[in-house]
Amino acid sequence: MSNVYDILSERGYIKQTTHDEIKDILGKEKITFYIGFDPTADSLHVGHFIALMFMAHMQRAGHRPIALVGGGTAMIGDPSGRTDMRQMMTKETIDHNVSCIKEQMKRFIDFTDDKAILVNNADWLLDLNYIEFIRDIGSCFSVNKMLTAECFKQRLEKGLSFLEFNYMLMQGYDFLELYRKYNCTMELGGDDQWSNMLAGIDLVRRKESKPVYAMTCALLTNSEGNKMGKTAKGALWLDPKKTSPYDFYQYWRNVNDADVEKCLSLLTFVPMEEVKRLSALKDAQINEAKRVLAYEVTKLVHGEEEAKKSQEAAEALFGAGSKLDNVPTVEVGKEKIGSSLLEVLVDGGIVPSKSEGRRLIQQGGLTVNDEKITDANSNLQEEFFQDGYALVKRGKKKFYKLQLK
Repeated sequence: MSNVYDILSERGYIKQTTHDEIKDILGKEKITFYIGFDPTADSLHVGHFIALMFMAHMQRAGHRPIALVGGGTAMIGDPSGRTDMRQMMTKETIDHNVSCIKEQMKRFIDFTDDKAILVNNADWLLDLNYIEFIRDIGSCFSVNKMLTAECFKQRLEKGLSFLEFNYMLMQGYDFLELYRKYNCTMELGGDDQWSNMLAGIDLVRRKESKPVYAMTCALLTNSEGNKMGKTAKGALWLDPKKTSPYDFYQYWRNVNDADVEKCLSLLTFVPMEEVKRLSALKDAQINEAKRVLAYEVTKLVHGEEEAKKSQEAAEALFGAGSKLDNVPTVEVGKEKIGSSLLEVLVDGGIVPSKSEGRRLIQQGGLTVNDEKITDANSNLQEEFFQDGYALVKRGKKKFYKLQLK
C-alpha cells in the first residue's frame, strides 16, 4: 500500500513538518488528525479548499480527520497574516457561519460511520474559567517566544491587542483537548499557521508528556507568488450563491499556463501521470489541460451536473458548442425597453455600478451581440433581442444573456 506522505509530497502539498518520523508513522499507523477552520464568513473559499483536499487525501489513505470549526477562536480572531485587527463578530453571526460551513464540509469529507469527526471549539472554549485557564495553560507559554512568532512579529509595529495575543493559547488548547478526547496526534493546516501549530505541540508535550506532530501545506499562490482565488467580485467562494458555478468554472479555465500543473496537482484527484502529460502541453494545446482543470474542480465543489452545465456554457461561447442554456441569464421585462442600458446592467448584477459601467465603456470593454457600446447614455433597444435574448460581453471573457420576458 502506498504511503500517503509520498502522495502528498508528489502533489506538492507538504511545506513543513515538525518531525522526520512523520512519514514512517503515516505508513505504519492509522492516525487521527485535525484541521481547523475559523468561521469568518458564511462560506468557505478556495483558500480553504486546498486544506479540504489535504484532508481528503489523508482520509482516502485510511486516516481519520477531525474537522474543527472555530466557533470559539472566531470570538477572538486569528492575527496570522493580518496587518490590522479583524472585525469583531457577534455570537449570532459566528453561529450562523458555523452551521453553513459544516454543511459545506460534508461535500468533501465522509463523516458516516465515524470515518471523520466534526467539532466546534466553542463547546470547550466558551465555558472556560479564565483564571483557571491562565494558571493551567498560560503558564506553559513564554511571552518572549511568542513575540518571535511570525504571526505576531508583523503586527507589533501597528499594534497587537491583548485579545489577539490569546489566540495562540486557544489554538494550542484545541490540540490538547482533541488529543485527550480523540487521541488526535497530528495537526494539519496552511503554512501561515506554523507558529500556532508549534505552540499546540509544545503544550501537549508539557501537559501529557506525549509526542504529537504537525504538517503544513503550501498556500495556493500563482507563479508570481500572489494568492489565487481573488476575482473582481472578491473571493472565489465555494457557495454557489456567492460565486456561481459558471464563474467558478471560468476562473480555473482562465488560469495562467504556468499555474496549470500546480492547480491540477493540489485541487483535483487527476492521477499525477495525467497531470504531467496535461501540463506539458504547449501553446493552444494547453487549453485541453485548462478544460480538465476547470471541469474537475467544479465537479468536486458543485457536483458533476453543474460542472457539465458550466462546461457547455463556456464551449457555447468560446468553442464549437451551440447551447446557450447555461450561460448566466438575467431576465428583463419588456417595460425596460428604452430605459438606460447601464441601469439595466447594474440592476441585473452584470456591472457593479454605473461608474464602473461608464469606465468599462470608455475602455471599449462592453459589447451587446458583438457590437461595441461606445455611448454610456445608450438605451436598451428592442432590436437587441432578435432571438429573444441579447448576449452581453463584459471585458474579455465575461458573458451574460439578457432574456426578454
